[in-house]
Amino acid sequence: MTLEEVSRLSNRLLDEIEKVVVGKRDALELLLLGVLADGHVLIEDYPGLAKTLMARSFAQVTSLEFSRIQFTPDLMPADVTGSSVFNQREADFEFRPGPIFANLLLADEINRAPPKTQAALLEAMQERQVTTEGETRRLGPPFLVLATQNPIEYEGTYPLPEAQLDRFLLRMSVGYPARDDEWQMLTNRTERGTDELALSPLVDRETLLEMQRAIEGVYVSEPVGRYMVDVVAATRDAQSIQVGASPRGSLALLKLARSRAALDGRDYVTPDDVKSIAVPALAHRLTLRPELWVQRISAEDVVRERLDTVPTPAAEDLARA
Repeated sequence: MTLEEVSRLSNRLLDEIEKVVVGKRDALELLLLGVLADGHVLIEDYPGLAKTLMARSFAQVTSLEFSRIQFTPDLMPADVTGSSVFNQREADFEFRPGPIFANLLLADEINRAPPKTQAALLEAMQERQVTTEGETRRLGPPFLVLATQNPIEYEGTYPLPEAQLDRFLLRMSVGYPARDDEWQMLTNRTERGTDELALSPLVDRETLLEMQRAIEGVYVSEPVGRYMVDVVAATRDAQSIQVGASPRGSLALLKLARSRAALDGRDYVTPDDVKSIAVPALAHRLTLRPELWVQRISAEDVVRERLDTVPTPAAEDLARA
């Protein structure tokens, strides 16, 4: 598959999803970049802003096997991974797969489950496999986790540890719709006469895997690659940051910048591609010094500041590369 085909199919997918998620093209593009880069996405925003709808819509248009887990304080690890059940007819135990055995897993309100259950996702998210009762079972590709959490309601929640946050390729928000977009949403609902809208499947699982493989053909020159490294290194040197981004952050920049270029129909990455995805790729990997919380300085602000201080590769160097 060529990168031109990737761009064309990607824009068709976005157009189809916009039938139900109105006026959020930027958020949809960011989520699609995570899917194309074969990474997990954390959607953090207020209730009622179409977080779950976006995940279900992506599953519909890509024909992926979809599974949803509502995380609650009493959720057990076996409820996620599955467990062995005694089969009386065979007089033996047989494994019943849990909802994690899917292509697209929606982990709804992931921070409401206790750490032991959250940890059940760690191996699956990083290794694409599940180990239960001493036996390891592979998860079929693609395996993508779209997790949601509420940023304001912390009663009865268990904040995600840094180790698990680092396994998300990016963290994003959706935001409230503009006035005209919200009116368009009401108009569409009135004309449909029903809450549900069935989206047309545009690609299948194999086509999506081809699109992901095509991303590997996007060229990254040495000046742009070193720029990514410098941006990540700058987060480690900042006085306002207690713990900076790990090398996993550099890989996230690489994957997302390549996907950004492919979405625009280009076979090479520019510094602007890196800048456009740096905040969602790096902010959740930083640990700020406690005194900054009082000043209401966010990790996103720190990443933007680092982007302003790290020199952008010169045009002559890019042309030579």
